[in-house]
Amino acid sequence: MTNIILCGGAGTRLWPLSRTLMPKQFVKLFEAESLFQKTVKRNQKICDSQFIVSNTEQYFLALDQIDELNLKNYKARYLLEPLARNTAPAIALSCFAVDKNEIVLVTPSDHLIKDEIAYMEAVNTAEALAISDMLVTFGITPHYPETGFGYIEAEGEDVLSFKEKPNIITAQSYLDAGNYYWNSGMFCFKAGVFLTELKKHSPKIYETSLLAYNNAKIDEIIRISHDDMANIPEDSIDYAVMEKSNKVKVIPSDIAWSDLGSFESLNEEVISSDNIIGIGSNNNLILSPKQVATIDVNDLIIIDTADALLVSKKGSSQKVKEVVKILKEKNSELPNIHITAHRPWGTYSILDESEGYKVKRIVVKPGKRLSLQKHHHRSEHWIVVSGTAIVTKGTEEYSVKANESTYIPRGEIHRLENVGEIPLVLIEAQVGEYVDEDDIIRIEN
Repeated sequence: MTNIILCGGAGTRLWPLSRTLMPKQFVKLFEAESLFQKTVKRNQKICDSQFIVSNTEQYFLALDQIDELNLKNYKARYLLEPLARNTAPAIALSCFAVDKNEIVLVTPSDHLIKDEIAYMEAVNTAEALAISDMLVTFGITPHYPETGFGYIEAEGEDVLSFKEKPNIITAQSYLDAGNYYWNSGMFCFKAGVFLTELKKHSPKIYETSLLAYNNAKIDEIIRISHDDMANIPEDSIDYAVMEKSNKVKVIPSDIAWSDLGSFESLNEEVISSDNIIGIGSNNNLILSPKQVATIDVNDLIIIDTADALLVSKKGSSQKVKEVVKILKEKNSELPNIHITAHRPWGTYSILDESEGYKVKRIVVKPGKRLSLQKHHHRSEHWIVVSGTAIVTKGTEEYSVKANESTYIPRGEIHRLENVGEIPLVLIEAQVGEYVDEDDIIRIEN
């Protein structure tokens, strides 16, 4: 059995913890592990291999976090999407890449499952049905009338209908009925059976996905071209296949599951930071790297990061999507990136910036290098803190060691490389009339 892990999504409902370039599945909230890492570990125990679907930005985050787990005999393949087209195309492209008789377990990367024994039992039951050419979904046993999930109406393992997100009265009626389940977004089936049903019920998605796969660059990584991906209709697996097929079964699953889709649901799984002093304050979720003191406040969500602060009443944090929308309208980078940004070659952290300058701390991993590039509007000063930098500047190549510096004039072609065995750490001071990240002309990646 192959586990297809879907890594898409920006997690805007958990801003400012979650950003486009560091979405919630990669944020380490649980004993120094991320939801992605927990997903990998949980499913590696029951699957022979894993197939990870992500965009280019998230690919190296996945690589780094898998390396941190130090898993033995770990096998994974990667499919990189240049843009998101929802779950039906992502799953189709993955299924084209495996044997048609392979059982695939499709799981999001950002769900929390605490009862792993019950989970494994549910997967075993689903696998048996998948062997019999069924399309299996997992229905989560509801414990309260949630309005943020779709529901599955069932009679045993037979699906009677799929329901859209209900209002509170309808959600309570589903709970009272006892045969409705939250739609988990997890699935199990033979790759070939899914593709056959996709071709039958959503032929345009099937045809364009097959063309995109056949045109892809395939080696250790499957890279789909931007134009081919853009031609695939955008749709979810539920709408494209599951709601139309007569092969669908559901496994009722009471597995201590959460999609952590809001700060309220996160509060059920995560306690406030240790550095909190609360006087006359109760029932608050406070996450901050700083010392925080609260006086006579209750039922608040306070999320503090290096560059943004969110304060919300409990029960209102879904409106954070409106905040993100406003920030995007202002062309702010805050929805996209943290002070520390993770790149394929390492990280950079913004230490200070103002009109005409920006100061960064750059860490380049051993054996990695930045793209060959130039800037139209800024010059750069590099001071090496530790390690040794190999610098390309124009036609020159030279080394810069700890406590040494170099200068890159505006418009000069340059590159930074770490050929050593320890991380290269340096301070970069950018000076110019424009110092935003899009002033980069890449000559060679």
